[in-house]
Amino acid sequence: MAQLTRRWAVILLAHAAVIAMWQLVVELAQVPKFVLPSPWQTLQALNEPNYNWVSNTLVTGAEVFGGYALAVTIGVGLALVFTWSKPVDEAFSPLLVSLNMIPKVALGPIFIVWFKYGVGPNILIAFSICFLPILLTMQRGLREVEPDLIDLVRALKGSKWQIFLKIQLPGSLPYLFSGMKVAAVLAVAGAVVGEFIASERGLGYLMLQVQVTLDTPAMFMAVILITLVGVALYGLVLALERLVVVRDARLA
Repeated sequence: MAQLTRRWAVILLAHAAVIAMWQLVVELAQVPKFVLPSPWQTLQALNEPNYNWVSNTLVTGAEVFGGYALAVTIGVGLALVFTWSKPVDEAFSPLLVSLNMIPKVALGPIFIVWFKYGVGPNILIAFSICFLPILLTMQRGLREVEPDLIDLVRALKGSKWQIFLKIQLPGSLPYLFSGMKVAAVLAVAGAVVGEFIASERGLGYLMLQVQVTLDTPAMFMAVILITLVGVALYGLVLALERLVVVRDARLA
């Protein structure tokens, strides 16, 4: 407990130091507000009711978490299918890698034609960006399991599902969470890219609106809120990893 408290204290002090340095630079250099607002000026942007901060933050959060959840679900499912079936893996894995090479910005207009404006296309863009790391890391984790253990379970008449639950899944969790951490960062970028391309709500859309009027404090505030959404997702992944992986290690 004491170690955790010290860790959080160091994290908070580091963030406070950066904010204090930011404030000091703005004051000493007398930087214009439209170039670099101070932390206090950035915070004051929340007082602008026309920006609908809560609503736009919830929209961006829904896009990030929705795209991420879809990526985890489909990524883990396909990794399992590819591991179980070598012909399917050989046929479709290269195809998925090729599709991932498509610039995600180019998908925005296509998704809009198919699904119109709204949260849905941005969820799909977030999904398309963060899907592959989860698939690849989970697939590798499933294949890194010791063959002797799998042979032992098969010799005991264990089914594929039992092999997955008892052997492959526990062994693949560290790999999976590595991919999920990378995907958490990419999901935020994907949602914001979608809002930049074409959207009527969200923090990315708001940034484009306030850019026209050079409301830099509002732009900084939007960036901070986007970051907090990403931090919330990343923190959730870390908490889940600590719960699942540590508990699985203790049971082992």
